[in-house]
Parts: sequence; structure tokens; C-alpha cells
Amino acid sequence: MYIPKPFLVEDWKEIISFFGRNPAINLVTVGKNGTPLASLLPAVWKSEHATDGTYGTLITHISKGNPQWKEISNGQIGLAIVQGAQAYVSPTNYEKKLTNHKVVPTWNYQKLHLTGILEVSEDTEVLREIVSELTDFHEQDREKPWSASESDPDYMKVQLQGIVAITMKVTKVETAFKMSQNRSDTDQEQIARDLQSSAKLEERVIASEMKRLQDQG
Repeated sequence: MYIPKPFLVEDWKEIISFFGRNPAINLVTVGKNGTPLASLLPAVWKSEHATDGTYGTLITHISKGNPQWKEISNGQIGLAIVQGAQAYVSPTNYEKKLTNHKVVPTWNYQKLHLTGILEVSEDTEVLREIVSELTDFHEQDREKPWSASESDPDYMKVQLQGIVAITMKVTKVETAFKMSQNRSDTDQEQIARDLQSSAKLEERVIASEMKRLQDQG
């Protein structure tokens, strides 16, 4: 990923927190005929398993009806893209608009790329574990969390036959938060105010993230 230095994120806790708030990936692979393939999938990043040379394991599942999984060979390299909020930034927010007019629009965003070694599996127990972990992750903050173990066993068995497990041994982590860090403090504050007043939820999220990062210094 191309990341200009002002936007590079290297703080591990910040990266893990970002994934936790955006737990879905666009899994990008290359088919046997060279065609790029991509699917949006829910995922859990087992980053606590990180060791030297690797950064944990990403787990997900894909519909058996989706042909992408058939194009993945075990050991193949894949890319998981995690997209956060994004927003258009108007040049009307810049100080120079009032002086030399040397201003242009830009785009603020947060994104994470995980690259790693893929493995696919149709094993029922592997699938059951992945479904349970995905469910537990998303249910953990509910007042009365539901567990996959509560599902009728026969019904669950049939459902598992319709999906395929995909795991990624993560070997590379790249994170970029483009939050106008290359602008003056005055410009950044005005951009945040402008986005905070937007009717678009994503733009308000970017405003909140800008303020949070500014407060961290």
C-alpha cells in the first residue's frame, strides 16, 4: 500500500482497535487464469497469536456458492482490505482559500491492508469453530449474547455444509489514517468542524476520528 509518512499508523493497539471497529474484509485473490477476485466477508483477526515474522491469523468463511474459494490454492498469497470511514474534504476549509487560492479538494480515510498465506477448508469442525468465534465476537456486547451452541445441531450441520472456511496467516500489516495531518492545525480544526456538521454519518465519524487523533497529539 502507498502510505505517505504523515498518514502511516504503526501503533499496534491503534491498528487492532481499528480492526475491532471494522471487522469485515474485502478478500482479494487472483484466480488461476489471472483474473482478480474479491468478496466482502466478516472476519476475526486472532492477533493475540502474533509471533516474530507473522501477525496472527485472520479467520472467515465464504459461501460455497461463491466461486472465489475454488480459485484459492492452499499456500497462496491473499490481501484482506479493511475499510473504515471516509469523507470528501472541501477546499473551502483551508486558510489559503482566502489568500492565494492554491487549494484543491481531497479525500480523508482510514484503511488497513493485511497480506498473508491463505488456506481453505471444508472440514466441519473447523467451520464450526470459525462460526462460533465470529458469533461470539459480535454477540459479546449484547445484554444476552447468543451462542452458536444454542442452534439446533442438525440445522447447524446443514448450514455449515453451505460455507467454506478461509484462514490467513498474516505476514504483512499496513495501516493508513489520512486525517489531514499534512495541513495546519487551523485547517484541521476547520475540516473537523465542517465534517461534524455533515448529514452523512461517515463524515461525522471522520470528524470524530480527527479530533481524537488531534487530542492524542
